[in-house]
Amino acid sequence: MKPAFASSIRIGCTYLFQLCLFLWFNTADILANDYFRAVETGIQFRHQPGNSGQRYILETVSSGCAFLDYNNDDLLDLYLANGNRLSESTTIKWKNELVMNALYRNNGDGSFTNVTQTAGVGDTGYSIGCGVGDYDNDGWIDLYVTNFQRNTLYRNSGDGSFTDRTRAAGVECSSWSTSCAFLDYDRDSDLDLYVVNYLDFQLTDHKNCGDQLRPDCGPSEYPAASDMLYQNNGDGTFTDVTSHAGVLNPNGKGLGIACGDIDNDGDPDIYIANDDTRNFLYRNNGDGTFSDVTLLAGVGFSEDGEVQGGMGTSFGDYDNDGWLDLIVTNYQDQVNTLYRNDGNGLFSDASYTTLTGPVSYPMVGWGTDFFDYDNDGWLDLFVANGHLLLNVAQFDLTSTYHQPNFLFRNRGDGCFDLLDLGISFNRSSRGTAFGDYDNDGDTDLLILNTDDRPVLLENRVGQDQNWIGLKLVGKTSNRSAIGARVRLTVGKQQQMQEVAGGGSYASGSDLRLLFGLGDAEIVDRIEILWPTGEVETRIAVKSGQYLTIIEQRVE
Repeated sequence: MKPAFASSIRIGCTYLFQLCLFLWFNTADILANDYFRAVETGIQFRHQPGNSGQRYILETVSSGCAFLDYNNDDLLDLYLANGNRLSESTTIKWKNELVMNALYRNNGDGSFTNVTQTAGVGDTGYSIGCGVGDYDNDGWIDLYVTNFQRNTLYRNSGDGSFTDRTRAAGVECSSWSTSCAFLDYDRDSDLDLYVVNYLDFQLTDHKNCGDQLRPDCGPSEYPAASDMLYQNNGDGTFTDVTSHAGVLNPNGKGLGIACGDIDNDGDPDIYIANDDTRNFLYRNNGDGTFSDVTLLAGVGFSEDGEVQGGMGTSFGDYDNDGWLDLIVTNYQDQVNTLYRNDGNGLFSDASYTTLTGPVSYPMVGWGTDFFDYDNDGWLDLFVANGHLLLNVAQFDLTSTYHQPNFLFRNRGDGCFDLLDLGISFNRSSRGTAFGDYDNDGDTDLLILNTDDRPVLLENRVGQDQNWIGLKLVGKTSNRSAIGARVRLTVGKQQQMQEVAGGGSYASGSDLRLLFGLGDAEIVDRIEILWPTGEVETRIAVKSGQYLTIIEQRVE
């Protein structure tokens, strides 16, 4: 067979495959009420991507969101990042005009109250993402917002309000930032901050790269912006240690970040999902520095050795073998990549064997995470989808701007089943936060949709099985217990989760850990490995409760 003919056959088969998926997703019955339902919360928020008419690349990536308990009432509140209006004269209008980020307080009865103004967190910049963590160890969760040009660090005052401490803390970062993560990379018991940066871009750099129908430029047309790592000095300030720590890389075009202990050596490693360039895996050396082990580990490229358009990413032990696996969501005509941790410093591409990859081919994936939606003891997988191009359907019959989100049910045999959430939830979705907002023992979803209203999806099936929730409070470790690892044993089955200060896409999730137990009413053993290296255990713990565990102080 001649190469040109073989190529034509391959392209034709790919096109037919995409078209079949497109038709299936857009004609499937609405089954959403079987799994999740959209909650009517009365939230008056609509994301503003810019709508300049110029099609700036800035307007395509959109924003994220967060679950956080800002007032310590054990109820998850909502933070929503917003863009802003972009002028046709290529300057940002820093106007209030109700275009701002928003904080909604959870009232505990299914409703939320907008407390943005009183809390002082109505950032009016062009925001992309946010992250949560108690950086000053005072017992109140703080908030970091990533923006185009200037980021913001909000310190929680403990009285329902926040104070902008960005300049004083030294974490402004003037780049185009996307995702971020709090982590204690040096294990000194205070939270450091990793900021993911995307492109070295100003509005005056805008180009039209195509014809009148497709004038949008991709990331390949602009130079990259290096990420930044800030070390917490323990006095409310941070030091830029990007170069010293070994994570200075001018070739990254980062959109997502995941932090977790991939080699089980007790300290957090860092993974960056990059767009149109290879991804980064930084292994923590335990001495304040990192080594780039991406190529060695096999997580920088697709299975075919090609760069991908990485968007969102998260760690999770989906096969319950005690090693953190990795998901990366990608652009259209690429599959989302699920890497299985082999436990020897290497990862295997399991995108096809798990059945999670092929179905993602026509989609553009964003927010993602592993979580046990049905509480059967196996981590499932969610992916938020949405195209970048408003008019994509005019020149691509296999795609639409609004796309279905993916919920994959873990079968427990190394494979996943795709569940249909229903076409009523189709949006151009971006950031997704995961957490139990109603404290009923199952994980709910908060999805930020570009140029649209957010959706809060209430889990309708998880409470049918048993569960245990853990709120970890560090004493010797950082107060948020970010980086703590929990191993849970029920009968012959073991599960493992870590408290993560970042993940998904440009979003922050519930810092509590939630484990599904199936029909088990008692947890045989809970083992907690704190970031300090100390281990605590609990035995014979009753299911159906959130248990607060305060670290035993080690002198």
